Amino acid sequence: MGDTNALRIIAILEELYPDALCGLEYEVPWQLLLATRLAAQCKDQRVNKITPVLFAKYPTLEALAAADVTDVEEIIHSCGFYHAKARDLIGSANMLITDFGGTVPDTMEQLLKLPGVGRKTANIILGDIYGKPAVVTDTHCIRLANRMGLTKNLVPYKVEMDLAAIIPPEKQSDFCHRLVLHGRAVCNARKPKCAECAILPCCAYNYSDS
Repeated sequence: MGDTNALRIIAILEELYPDALCGLEYEVPWQLLLATRLAAQCKDQRVNKITPVLFAKYPTLEALAAADVTDVEEIIHSCGFYHAKARDLIGSANMLITDFGGTVPDTMEQLLKLPGVGRKTANIILGDIYGKPAVVTDTHCIRLANRMGLTKNLVPYKVEMDLAAIIPPEKQSDFCHRLVLHGRAVCNARKPKCAECAILPCCAYNYSDS
């Protein structure tokens, strides 16, 4: 389908979802970093119920770095994998203080040094906080990009590379946010609403049996 079709899809998504905002709520960069870690295999809506409680009790990195892991586990319990996530939150707070002067780093290499931070989390920070080119390959992105014919891969890193090659750098982060919005509203996993989808004319998905 190539770059031309990708640009057509981008234009349609921009019209459908002019406000391409991250679904996670935060006030400062380190809160987005930690909220994204909590969002692993957990819906944004659930995370947004947890983080106000978490950040009210631990309003600074220093407070979180000194937290008792069991107390953090109790707060984040409902988001799943809370043992590992609690350790990562406290570990990240400590590393941000000791290694990065309390500032969330702005490179992929440095972000990946933080506990529990993978490329998806790093790309969210790079795109939303620093305005850098960033392709966030969450489940919506992978599903929609394959259906639309923008990639034939299911491996997150390969999808990221495929999309980075055809999506203009300045549009990458917002494009991924819009894929999430479209995935929730129209192109859902079980039964996409293809007949009412504005992207249908430039989509590769065969929905005849859906």
